[in-house]
Amino acid sequence: MEKTTSRTLNEMLVILFNNVMDTEAKAIITEEFKDITNNDMHIIEAVGIEEPRRMSEIAKRLGVTVGTLTTNMNSLEDKGYIVRERSKTDKRVVLVVLTPKGKKAYYHHKDFHKDMIKAIVNGLDEEEMKVMIKCLLNLGNFFKELEGKKEQDR
Repeated sequence: MEKTTSRTLNEMLVILFNNVMDTEAKAIITEEFKDITNNDMHIIEAVGIEEPRRMSEIAKRLGVTVGTLTTNMNSLEDKGYIVRERSKTDKRVVLVVLTPKGKKAYYHHKDFHKDMIKAIVNGLDEEEMKVMIKCLLNLGNFFKELEGKKEQDR
């Protein structure tokens, strides 16, 4: 690959990453949700709306320890976004469910991502979307490989 193309791609990725993080924070942390952070919103997303989730499952989805997650869950519970309950079948298991307030935040965050995807694919034909998906899969695989190497080094 030509050096200028490589440099351009790198600059675009850095700018995009920063823009996504900044814009997402500004778009989803509105007056209604000013009591939580962008990180909290991603925890709410990981809890999901399907059924109660185990703390360990949520931590795995987020790539953090249960201990780290517990601190954030304490805050989200205090603010009324989640409820933690002991499993009725196994008292050692803690299950997390979103409250109505948490579900509202979940859908607010989901709408931001839906709008972002619409903007990304706007004007792309089927073949261009396949190329974009391949590029993003390659990028995702790169990050997974790096994470795997980090795990081996620990």
